[in-house]
Amino acid sequence: MAEVDEAVSSKTFDANRSAAHVIADDAEALAVAHELAARLAKGAAGRDAERRLPHEEIEWFSQSGLWAITVPKAYGGAGVSFVTLTEVIRIIAAADSSLGQLPQNHFGLVDVVALTGSEAQKQYFFAQVLGGKRFGNGFSEKGTKNVLDLKTSVTRDGENYVVHGTKFYSTGALFADFVPVLGLDAERKGWLAYIPKGTSGLSVIDDWSGFGQRTTASGTVTLDHVRVPASHVLPAHRVTDFPTLNGPISQIIQAAIDAGIAQAALADTLTFVRARSRPWIDSGVERASDDPLTVREIGHLHIQLHAAEALLERAARVLDASAAKPETTEDDVARASVAVGEAKVLTTEVALLAGEKLFELAGTQSTLAEHNLDRHWRNARVHTLHDPVRWKYHLVGNYYLNGVKPVRHPWN
Repeated sequence: MAEVDEAVSSKTFDANRSAAHVIADDAEALAVAHELAARLAKGAAGRDAERRLPHEEIEWFSQSGLWAITVPKAYGGAGVSFVTLTEVIRIIAAADSSLGQLPQNHFGLVDVVALTGSEAQKQYFFAQVLGGKRFGNGFSEKGTKNVLDLKTSVTRDGENYVVHGTKFYSTGALFADFVPVLGLDAERKGWLAYIPKGTSGLSVIDDWSGFGQRTTASGTVTLDHVRVPASHVLPAHRVTDFPTLNGPISQIIQAAIDAGIAQAALADTLTFVRARSRPWIDSGVERASDDPLTVREIGHLHIQLHAAEALLERAARVLDASAAKPETTEDDVARASVAVGEAKVLTTEVALLAGEKLFELAGTQSTLAEHNLDRHWRNARVHTLHDPVRWKYHLVGNYYLNGVKPVRHPWN
C-alpha cells in the first residue's frame, strides 16, 4: 500500500463540502443516527470484502452533524448526554463497525479541547467541528515497551512547536481534517498537536493490514519535524494529572462499538437461520428456526446482549451524573471507570460470542465468501484487542474488594 498524497486524499470532498448540519438535541441525534445507519448498512459487507475505504460514506457521516453532538451547548453544539452518545455509536457500529469506530478518537479529542483548551482554542476548534471537520489520531506507537512509552517528541520553538516521530494504529487519520498527535516534551509531559491536513512533513500511510476493522485505515502517520502553531497545541497531560472523565469516555465509546458488532452478528444469525439453515436430522422438526437447541442458543445470545446493553446504559448514566457536577472528583472518575469497565467486559464477550455462534447455528452455508459473515467475528476480535478485558476484571475486583481506584489513563 502506498503513501497517500495529502493534496488528494480527501477525494475532492473538501472543495465541494458545505457546512455540516448542526444537530439541536438528543432526540434529533438519535433520529439522524437511525436514518444514517440504514444508509451505511447497505454497502457494509461489500466495503469490507473489497477493503474499499469509505471516503464518501464518512462524508455522509460527518455532514449529518453526528460528529459534533458533544460540542457544548455554550459553543453552539447539542451537548448530548453520554447515554445518547453511546447509543449513537452503537447504532452506527451495528450498521458498519469500521465507520462506527472512525469517530471514536474524535469524540475523545473534542473532550480534550473542552478540558484543556484556552477560550480561544475552544472557540476555534468547536467551530471547526460544528462545520463538519474531523479529528483523526496519532497516539499509539508500535515497537515500544507499552502504550505509554512514547518516542514522538513535541518541542517548543518560539511561537511554534516541532513534532517528530512515527505513529501506528492511527484510526481516522487518513480521513481527517486535523491529525492530533500525542508526543512528549523534555520533561516527559504529554502534549497534543492538532495538525491540519496537508501540513509539510505530515504523511499518512495506508498500510493497515489487520484482518478486522479493515476500512478504518488504522495505519502509519509519520512526522518529519512538523511545525505547528502554538494555538494548535494543547496540554494533554492535564487530562490525567487531574480528575477528568476523559478515560471512561474513551472506553465507553469502545464498548458501544462492540455492542453494535454483537447486535449486527445476532441479526445476521436470525436472518440466515430463518431463510437458509437446515435443522439437524435428530431434531424432528422441519425448520431450523424450530430446532430446540438452536432456539435455546438464540435465547442465550439475546440475554447476553441485553445484559451488556443494560450495563452500557448504566455506565453512561454514571458518566452523565458525574459530568453534571460542578467539579469532577477522584471518586467520580473511579466510579465511572469501574462502571464502564463492567460494561466493557460484557460487550467484549458478547461481540466475540455472537460472531462465533453465527456459524455454529447458521451452518456451513454461512461460511461462504459470498456472504462475508465472518466480518463480524473478525471485527470484534480486532477491535476488542484495543485493551485487554482480562484487566477490566482486575480493575473491577480491586475496586470493590480493596477500594483501589483505577489508574487514570485513556484505557480506564
